Amino acid sequence: MFGIGQGMAAPTMMTWADDEAKERYLPKLASGEEVWCQLFSEPAGGSDLAALRTKAEKDGDEWVINGQKIWTSGAHYSDFGILVVRTDPSVPKHKGLSYFYLDMKSPGIEIKPIKQLSGDANFNEVYFTDVRIPDSQRLGAVGQGWQVAITTLMNERASIGGGGNAAGFDAVFDLARRVNIDDEPAINNAQVRAKLADWYCKESGLKFTGYRSMTALSRGEIPGPENSIGKLVGAPKTQDMASFAIDLLEMTGAIWDEEFAADAGLFQSTYMAIPGLRIAGGTDEIMANIIAERVLGLPQDVRVDKGIPFSEVPTGS
Repeated sequence: MFGIGQGMAAPTMMTWADDEAKERYLPKLASGEEVWCQLFSEPAGGSDLAALRTKAEKDGDEWVINGQKIWTSGAHYSDFGILVVRTDPSVPKHKGLSYFYLDMKSPGIEIKPIKQLSGDANFNEVYFTDVRIPDSQRLGAVGQGWQVAITTLMNERASIGGGGNAAGFDAVFDLARRVNIDDEPAINNAQVRAKLADWYCKESGLKFTGYRSMTALSRGEIPGPENSIGKLVGAPKTQDMASFAIDLLEMTGAIWDEEFAADAGLFQSTYMAIPGLRIAGGTDEIMANIIAERVLGLPQDVRVDKGIPFSEVPTGS
Protein backbone atom coordinates (compact mmCIF):
# COMPACT_ATOMS: atom_id res chain seq x y z
CA MET A 1 0.00 0.00 0.00
CA PHE A 2 3.03 2.32 0.27
CA GLY A 3 4.56 1.54 -3.14
CA ILE A 4 2.84 4.31 -5.09
CA GLY A 5 3.53 6.99 -2.52
CA GLN A 6 7.12 6.06 -1.78
CA GLY A 7 8.06 4.86 -5.27
CA MET A 8 6.28 7.45 -7.43
CA ALA A 9 4.76 10.38 -5.51
CA ALA A 10 7.77 10.94 -3.24
CA PRO A 11 10.39 11.22 -6.04
CA THR A 12 8.05 13.60 -7.89
CA MET A 13 7.62 15.77 -4.80
CA MET A 14 11.37 15.67 -4.18
CA THR A 15 11.98 16.94 -7.72
CA TRP A 16 9.20 19.53 -8.13
CA ALA A 17 7.74 20.62 -4.76
CA ASP A 18 8.92 23.67 -2.84
CA ASP A 19 10.79 23.31 0.46
CA GLU A 20 7.70 23.98 2.57
CA ALA A 21 5.74 21.16 0.86
CA LYS A 22 8.69 18.77 1.09
CA GLU A 23 8.99 19.43 4.82
CA ARG A 24 5.24 18.94 5.34
CA TYR A 25 4.61 15.82 3.23
CA LEU A 26 7.78 13.79 2.67
CA PRO A 27 8.47 12.67 6.28
CA LYS A 28 4.94 11.29 6.76
CA LEU A 29 5.00 9.80 3.28
CA ALA A 30 8.27 8.02 4.05
CA SER A 31 7.09 6.76 7.46
CA GLY A 32 3.80 5.46 6.07
CA GLU A 33 1.71 7.75 8.26
CA GLU A 34 0.10 9.15 5.11
CA VAL A 35 -0.74 7.03 2.04
CA TRP A 36 -0.75 8.43 -1.51
CA CYS A 37 -2.33 7.35 -4.79
CA GLN A 38 -1.78 8.24 -8.44
CA LEU A 39 -4.66 9.81 -10.41
CA PHE A 40 -3.55 9.47 -14.04
CA SER A 41 -5.53 7.01 -16.23
CA GLU A 42 -8.92 7.88 -17.71
CA PRO A 43 -11.69 5.83 -19.40
CA ALA A 44 -11.35 7.56 -22.79
CA GLY A 45 -7.55 7.68 -22.85
CA GLY A 46 -6.55 4.04 -22.82
CA SER A 47 -2.77 3.81 -22.94
CA ASP A 48 -2.52 7.40 -24.21
CA LEU A 49 -2.12 9.29 -20.93
CA ALA A 50 -1.68 12.64 -22.68
CA ALA A 51 -5.20 12.30 -24.13
CA LEU A 52 -6.75 12.82 -20.68
CA ARG A 53 -9.91 14.94 -20.47
CA THR A 54 -10.31 15.79 -16.78
CA LYS A 55 -10.20 19.58 -16.80
CA ALA A 56 -9.05 22.26 -14.38
CA GLU A 57 -10.26 25.85 -14.58
CA LYS A 58 -8.65 28.70 -12.65
CA ASP A 59 -10.82 30.54 -10.13
CA GLY A 60 -8.79 33.09 -8.20
CA ASP A 61 -6.15 31.28 -6.17
CA GLU A 62 -7.81 27.91 -6.74
CA TRP A 63 -8.41 25.43 -9.54
CA VAL A 64 -11.80 23.77 -10.06
CA ILE A 65 -11.50 20.14 -11.20
CA ASN A 66 -14.16 18.16 -13.09
CA GLY A 67 -13.79 14.74 -14.69
CA GLN A 68 -13.05 11.10 -14.01
CA LYS A 69 -10.00 8.92 -13.35
CA ILE A 70 -9.93 5.14 -13.45
CA TRP A 71 -7.73 2.22 -12.30
CA THR A 72 -6.58 4.32 -9.34
CA SER A 73 -4.93 1.81 -7.02
CA GLY A 74 -5.57 2.41 -3.32
CA ALA A 75 -7.69 5.54 -3.78
CA HIS A 76 -10.20 4.21 -1.23
CA TYR A 77 -7.62 4.28 1.60
CA SER A 78 -5.33 7.11 0.45
CA ASP A 79 -4.87 10.41 2.23
CA PHE A 80 -3.41 12.32 -0.72
CA GLY A 81 -3.05 11.90 -4.47
CA ILE A 82 -1.01 13.19 -7.40
CA LEU A 83 -3.14 14.38 -10.29
CA VAL A 84 -2.66 15.36 -13.95
CA VAL A 85 -5.41 17.45 -15.59
CA ARG A 86 -5.99 19.48 -18.74
CA THR A 87 -5.75 23.21 -18.24
CA ASP A 88 -5.57 24.29 -21.92
CA PRO A 89 -7.35 22.33 -24.70
CA SER A 90 -6.31 24.85 -27.37
CA VAL A 91 -2.73 23.53 -27.61
CA PRO A 92 -1.36 20.06 -28.56
CA LYS A 93 -2.23 17.42 -25.99
CA HIS A 94 1.17 17.18 -24.27
CA LYS A 95 1.41 20.97 -23.79
CA GLY A 96 -1.97 21.66 -22.19
CA LEU A 97 -1.53 19.64 -19.00
CA SER A 98 -0.84 20.70 -15.42
CA TYR A 99 0.06 18.66 -12.35
CA PHE A 100 -1.27 18.93 -8.79
CA TYR A 101 -1.36 17.09 -5.48
CA LEU A 102 -4.54 17.06 -3.41
CA ASP A 103 -6.28 15.85 -0.27
CA MET A 104 -8.32 12.75 -1.19
CA LYS A 105 -10.97 13.78 1.39
CA SER A 106 -11.69 17.01 -0.51
CA PRO A 107 -15.39 17.80 -1.12
CA GLY A 108 -16.57 16.65 -4.55
CA ILE A 109 -14.43 13.47 -4.75
CA GLU A 110 -16.36 10.20 -5.15
CA ILE A 111 -14.50 6.85 -5.10
CA LYS A 112 -15.99 3.60 -6.45
CA PRO A 113 -14.01 0.32 -6.15
CA ILE A 114 -13.71 -1.95 -9.21
CA LYS A 115 -14.01 -5.70 -8.63
CA GLN A 116 -11.02 -7.54 -10.14
CA LEU A 117 -10.71 -11.03 -11.63
CA SER A 118 -8.58 -12.01 -8.64
CA GLY A 119 -11.48 -11.25 -6.30
CA ASP A 120 -9.85 -8.13 -4.86
CA ALA A 121 -11.02 -4.55 -5.32
CA ASN A 122 -7.80 -2.54 -5.17
CA PHE A 123 -8.55 -0.39 -8.23
CA ASN A 124 -11.07 2.44 -8.24
CA GLU A 125 -13.01 4.87 -10.35
CA VAL A 126 -12.60 8.41 -9.00
CA TYR A 127 -15.06 11.17 -9.92
CA PHE A 128 -14.33 14.90 -9.52
CA THR A 129 -17.24 17.33 -9.27
CA ASP A 130 -16.17 20.95 -8.73
CA VAL A 131 -13.23 19.84 -6.58
CA ARG A 132 -11.14 22.83 -5.50
CA ILE A 133 -7.34 22.66 -5.27
CA PRO A 134 -5.20 25.64 -4.16
CA ASP A 135 -2.76 26.87 -6.78
CA SER A 136 -0.04 26.41 -4.15
CA GLN A 137 -0.49 22.63 -4.65
CA ARG A 138 0.58 22.79 -8.28
CA LEU A 139 3.88 21.07 -9.20
CA GLY A 140 5.70 22.76 -12.06
CA ALA A 141 4.35 25.63 -14.14
CA VAL A 142 0.91 25.73 -15.70
CA GLY A 143 1.19 23.68 -18.90
CA GLN A 144 4.25 21.81 -17.63
CA GLY A 145 2.26 18.84 -16.38
CA TRP A 146 3.61 16.36 -18.93
CA GLN A 147 7.19 17.04 -17.90
CA VAL A 148 6.28 16.52 -14.23
CA ALA A 149 4.31 13.39 -15.14
CA ILE A 150 7.39 11.96 -16.90
CA THR A 151 9.21 12.18 -13.56
CA THR A 152 6.44 10.09 -11.98
CA LEU A 153 6.26 7.61 -14.87
CA MET A 154 10.00 6.97 -15.02
CA ASN A 155 10.08 6.31 -11.29
CA GLU A 156 6.99 4.11 -11.62
CA ARG A 157 8.65 1.98 -14.31
CA ALA A 158 11.82 1.77 -12.25
CA SER A 159 9.72 0.67 -9.25
CA ILE A 160 7.71 -1.95 -11.16
CA GLY A 161 10.61 -3.24 -13.23
CA GLY A 162 13.29 -3.34 -10.55
CA GLY A 163 12.93 -7.09 -10.04
CA GLY A 164 12.06 -9.07 -6.94
CA ASN A 165 8.59 -10.08 -5.79
CA ALA A 166 6.97 -12.74 -3.62
CA ALA A 167 6.40 -15.14 -6.52
CA GLY A 168 9.87 -14.59 -7.94
CA PHE A 169 12.62 -16.97 -8.97
CA ASP A 170 13.44 -18.19 -5.45
CA ALA A 171 9.84 -19.28 -4.84
CA VAL A 172 9.60 -21.21 -8.12
CA PHE A 173 13.06 -22.75 -7.60
CA ASP A 174 12.04 -23.94 -4.13
CA LEU A 175 8.80 -25.42 -5.52
CA ALA A 176 10.76 -27.32 -8.22
CA ARG A 177 12.78 -28.98 -5.47
CA ARG A 178 9.65 -30.03 -3.54
CA VAL A 179 7.44 -31.49 -6.28
CA ASN A 180 8.10 -34.52 -8.50
CA ILE A 181 8.07 -35.28 -12.22
CA ASP A 182 8.18 -39.01 -13.10
CA ASP A 183 8.96 -39.89 -9.47
CA GLU A 184 11.98 -37.57 -9.33
CA PRO A 185 12.33 -34.01 -8.03
CA ALA A 186 11.26 -31.61 -10.78
CA ILE A 187 14.59 -29.80 -10.38
CA ASN A 188 16.27 -32.85 -12.00
CA ASN A 189 14.24 -32.46 -15.20
CA ALA A 190 16.25 -30.89 -18.04
CA GLN A 191 13.35 -28.78 -19.33
CA VAL A 192 12.60 -27.47 -15.84
CA ARG A 193 16.27 -26.60 -15.33
CA ALA A 194 16.41 -24.77 -18.68
CA LYS A 195 13.39 -22.62 -17.76
CA LEU A 196 14.80 -21.87 -14.32
CA ALA A 197 18.14 -20.84 -15.84
CA ASP A 198 16.40 -18.47 -18.25
CA TRP A 199 14.35 -16.86 -15.48
CA TYR A 200 17.39 -16.58 -13.23
CA CYS A 201 19.25 -14.62 -15.93
CA LYS A 202 16.28 -12.32 -16.51
CA GLU A 203 15.76 -11.69 -12.80
CA SER A 204 19.46 -10.96 -12.31
CA GLY A 205 19.34 -8.48 -15.18
CA LEU A 206 16.31 -6.77 -13.63
CA LYS A 207 18.05 -6.58 -10.26
CA PHE A 208 21.13 -4.85 -11.63
CA THR A 209 19.07 -2.55 -13.85
CA GLY A 210 17.23 -1.58 -10.66
CA TYR A 211 20.57 -0.87 -8.97
CA ARG A 212 21.45 1.52 -11.80
CA SER A 213 18.17 3.34 -11.22
CA MET A 214 18.86 3.63 -7.48
CA THR A 215 22.32 4.98 -8.26
CA ALA A 216 20.77 7.62 -10.53
CA LEU A 217 18.28 8.57 -7.81
CA SER A 218 21.05 8.84 -5.21
CA ARG A 219 22.73 11.40 -7.48
CA GLY A 220 19.54 13.44 -7.76
CA GLU A 221 18.83 12.25 -11.31
CA ILE A 222 15.54 11.03 -12.78
CA PRO A 223 15.49 7.38 -13.98
CA GLY A 224 15.66 7.32 -17.78
CA PRO A 225 13.64 5.56 -20.49
CA GLU A 226 15.79 2.45 -20.13
CA ASN A 227 13.67 1.56 -17.11
CA SER A 228 10.94 0.56 -19.56
CA ILE A 229 13.13 -2.50 -20.27
CA GLY A 230 12.68 -3.73 -16.71
CA LYS A 231 8.91 -3.40 -16.85
CA LEU A 232 8.65 -4.99 -20.30
CA VAL A 233 10.68 -8.00 -19.13
CA GLY A 234 9.58 -8.23 -15.51
CA ALA A 235 5.80 -8.56 -15.75
CA PRO A 236 5.71 -11.26 -18.49
CA LYS A 237 8.49 -13.14 -16.67
CA THR A 238 6.49 -13.23 -13.45
CA GLN A 239 3.38 -14.29 -15.34
CA ASP A 240 5.30 -17.15 -17.02
CA MET A 241 6.79 -18.31 -13.71
CA ALA A 242 3.41 -18.33 -11.95
CA SER A 243 1.85 -20.30 -14.81
CA PHE A 244 4.71 -22.80 -14.77
CA ALA A 245 4.45 -23.21 -11.00
CA ILE A 246 0.73 -24.00 -11.33
CA ASP A 247 1.61 -26.63 -13.97
CA LEU A 248 4.16 -28.18 -11.60
CA LEU A 249 1.46 -28.46 -8.95
CA GLU A 250 -0.68 -30.47 -11.43
CA MET A 251 -4.30 -30.87 -10.27
CA THR A 252 -3.63 -29.16 -6.95
CA GLY A 253 -2.71 -26.04 -8.91
CA ALA A 254 -6.45 -25.46 -9.33
CA ILE A 255 -6.86 -24.99 -5.57
CA TRP A 256 -6.96 -21.30 -4.71
CA ASP A 257 -8.01 -21.45 -1.07
CA GLU A 258 -5.07 -20.13 0.97
CA GLU A 259 -5.78 -22.67 3.70
CA PHE A 260 -5.31 -25.68 1.40
CA ALA A 261 -3.21 -24.49 -1.57
CA ALA A 262 0.56 -24.90 -1.71
CA ASP A 263 2.43 -21.79 -0.53
CA ALA A 264 -0.91 -20.33 0.62
CA GLY A 265 -2.04 -19.87 -2.99
CA LEU A 266 0.87 -17.57 -3.86
CA PHE A 267 1.23 -18.74 -7.46
CA GLN A 268 -2.51 -18.79 -8.16
CA SER A 269 -3.06 -15.26 -6.84
CA THR A 270 0.00 -14.01 -8.72
CA TYR A 271 -1.17 -15.59 -11.97
CA MET A 272 -4.56 -13.89 -11.68
CA ALA A 273 -3.21 -10.48 -10.66
CA ILE A 274 -0.04 -10.11 -12.75
CA PRO A 275 -1.72 -9.21 -16.08
CA GLY A 276 -2.52 -5.87 -14.45
CA LEU A 277 1.19 -5.10 -14.24
CA ARG A 278 1.43 -5.49 -18.01
CA ILE A 279 -0.94 -2.51 -18.21
CA ALA A 280 -0.12 -0.41 -15.13
CA GLY A 281 2.50 2.24 -15.80
CA GLY A 282 2.18 1.72 -19.55
CA THR A 283 1.27 -1.35 -21.59
CA ASP A 284 3.84 -3.75 -23.05
CA GLU A 285 3.32 -2.06 -26.43
CA ILE A 286 3.96 1.41 -25.01
CA MET A 287 7.14 0.15 -23.29
CA ALA A 288 8.36 -1.39 -26.57
CA ASN A 289 7.79 1.93 -28.37
CA ILE A 290 9.67 3.88 -25.70
CA ILE A 291 12.63 1.49 -25.85
CA ALA A 292 12.67 1.59 -29.66
CA GLU A 293 12.48 5.37 -29.94
CA ARG A 294 14.28 6.72 -26.87
CA VAL A 295 16.84 3.99 -26.13
CA LEU A 296 17.61 2.50 -29.56
CA GLY A 297 16.97 5.69 -31.56
CA LEU A 298 14.60 4.09 -34.07
CA PRO A 299 12.08 6.23 -36.04
CA GLN A 300 9.02 7.40 -34.14
CA ASP A 301 5.74 5.57 -34.41
CA VAL A 302 3.06 7.32 -36.51
CA ARG A 303 1.10 9.88 -34.47
CA VAL A 304 -1.89 11.32 -36.31
CA ASP A 305 -2.60 13.89 -33.58
CA LYS A 306 0.93 15.30 -33.40
CA GLY A 307 0.94 19.12 -33.29
CA ILE A 308 -2.87 19.40 -33.43
CA PRO A 309 -4.69 21.37 -30.71
CA PHE A 310 -6.33 18.86 -28.38
CA SER A 311 -9.76 20.42 -28.95
CA GLU A 312 -9.44 19.64 -32.68
CA VAL A 313 -8.32 16.00 -32.37
CA PRO A 314 -10.99 13.76 -33.97
CA THR A 315 -12.80 11.43 -31.58
CA GLY A 316 -15.00 8.41 -32.06
CA SER A 317 -18.11 10.17 -30.79
